[in-house]
Amino acid sequence: MKILISNDDGFRAEGIVALYEALKTIAEVEVVAPEQNNSAKSNALTLHTPLYMHRADNGFRYVNGTPADCVHIALTGLLGYRPDLVISGINNGANMGDDTLYSGTVGAAMEGYLFGIPAMAVSQIDKGWAHIDSAAFKVRQLVQQMQAGDLLGTRPWLLNVNIPNLPLEQIKPARLCRLGRRHAAEPVITQLDPRGQTMYWIGNAGAAMDDSDGTDFHAANLGHVVVTPLKVDLTDHAQLDHWSQAFGRINTQNKA
Repeated sequence: MKILISNDDGFRAEGIVALYEALKTIAEVEVVAPEQNNSAKSNALTLHTPLYMHRADNGFRYVNGTPADCVHIALTGLLGYRPDLVISGINNGANMGDDTLYSGTVGAAMEGYLFGIPAMAVSQIDKGWAHIDSAAFKVRQLVQQMQAGDLLGTRPWLLNVNIPNLPLEQIKPARLCRLGRRHAAEPVITQLDPRGQTMYWIGNAGAAMDDSDGTDFHAANLGHVVVTPLKVDLTDHAQLDHWSQAFGRINTQNKA
């Protein structure tokens, strides 16, 4: 089994190091990660400046670009082979609900999925790396279960996984969930720089709005490993008929 690992916290982050150490005993593992923290970069690719790859003293390769850049470069020429699985993480903090639209962790995994490879984005629910080894063990366990279930090397899939910051024996079994929703983000933070110019800092993410039973937020609060299947198709299929009728009326009016 061959696994490509990336992340959005950077190649020296505790989460990616713990993940590599946990998986190298069961697979051939390559790490290609951003040089610096690239949180909230989503699926962004760098198209107008050159990208460079370097190898760190720990053997990891790092790129001066986004998480998606790292996976894209790895899969289109750097590795020279097709991995069986792409894993992004372990992220320093949750990626649940609306976070998945902004997350660089999810963006890196999604890049693998777009190339037809099974992929998983993994995060710890709380920041600070508490019990990171337990989280890494849970990922290894999940990968082994996927392999045993013949879910690798078949059709591509994309999973978003969030793991509680708990000792291993306190982490509850994986629960399959839908994404919840957050309230709108907190207000932007303004400050003056030394030259008197106004600076703007994006506010914190909003609190959970839909954390009902069945959502990722609900399962996380109960201490479960949270697993949510994701898809890339953003088409609002339920509203296609509504919009078809609306455009029909618009076109009729234009002809009149």
